[in-house]
Amino acid sequence: MTRSAQQSPVGSLLREWRQRRRLSQLDLALSADSSARHLSCVETGRAQPSRAMVLKLCEALEVPLRERNTLLLAGGFAPEYRESSLDDAELAAARTALDAILIAHEPYPAVVVDRYWNVVTTNGAMGLFEDEVPDELLTATPNMYRYALHPGSTSSTAHLVNHRQVREFLLDRLIRQVRATGDPILRDLYAEVSQYPVPPDLESESTATAPSPFAVPLHIRTPMGDLRMFSTMVTFGAPSDVTLSELAIELFYPLDEFTAAALRSLATGVPVRADGAERNSR
Repeated sequence: MTRSAQQSPVGSLLREWRQRRRLSQLDLALSADSSARHLSCVETGRAQPSRAMVLKLCEALEVPLRERNTLLLAGGFAPEYRESSLDDAELAAARTALDAILIAHEPYPAVVVDRYWNVVTTNGAMGLFEDEVPDELLTATPNMYRYALHPGSTSSTAHLVNHRQVREFLLDRLIRQVRATGDPILRDLYAEVSQYPVPPDLESESTATAPSPFAVPLHIRTPMGDLRMFSTMVTFGAPSDVTLSELAIELFYPLDEFTAAALRSLATGVPVRADGAERNSR
């Protein structure tokens, strides 16, 4: 008996992913070396795709590994990708690589986050941001979006000066991630952090971030002075484990010599002068 779409959920899931990627059936069929007619039958449940076809369609649709396993299960197949704990022996090499990157990046801040922007681990220089975090956000599983977009504590000695600019950039990045993955946890995170009140913008013409190659730098006011940084994201290449595929390392770099000197000063305890040079401690 021919299965209906309700009896074959893999078809409707594949259709959702195709529509999310804004592809026609013909476009996807060409990418997956299939035919639009066959793909139509798969989506409506008139044909059951093979395991190889599900994986080929997932590859063409750039479906994340976690969701590829979901699609395989929906099609009646065993998952393809293992989801390990970072503590597992199989991921020892990955843990070593993460530790090496974090340590080598000091005295500049670096943080490892998972798919939901929860902090996995950091280097010591990330302590720079801790003073800006309200006590209610200091949980066992801190979240970088809650850290960055919360209006902060009024007693904090460090403040994000260009909060509105950073907020707009981060929310745009998060909603694009929500649309690309359809993940309900990310959608809930967006709904939460987008409702945080926006504090008064500290930035004025006299303190505005100087022009740079980066549209949205971080501008933080601290007792040491104003620090300006940008960041890059690093991911593992060609992961076959769900956990590894969802990890990212955010590395922060100074935008000016004063910030570089201030970060070195925080690491070494050597005071920094207003011109960005370290003072002789003797």
